[in-house]
Amino acid sequence: MASLITCPHCGTRPKEEFSIRGAAAPKRPSATVKDEEWHRYVYVRDNPRGRYQEYWHHVAGCRRFLVVDRDNLTHEVFGVTDASDFERARTAG
Repeated sequence: MASLITCPHCGTRPKEEFSIRGAAAPKRPSATVKDEEWHRYVYVRDNPRGRYQEYWHHVAGCRRFLVVDRDNLTHEVFGVTDASDFERARTAG
């Protein structure tokens, strides 16, 4: 059975329609921080095992960015949120 992702805009689709774009947890630093902070943000990342939130791009569908909450060992998907809704919720709380 193929891995499936349920896009909030297009419905359930095969994972091959998507491209993983990276961790959703790090917050982008302000433009005024020192170069060392930007270096850490761009190049130094944790690579945890287990449940993880990632940005995914629905390249063969609606072309929206999504946040997929999944286990990167078992590939079980717990939920999918539009990235703009994810960011709004993160900045509100």
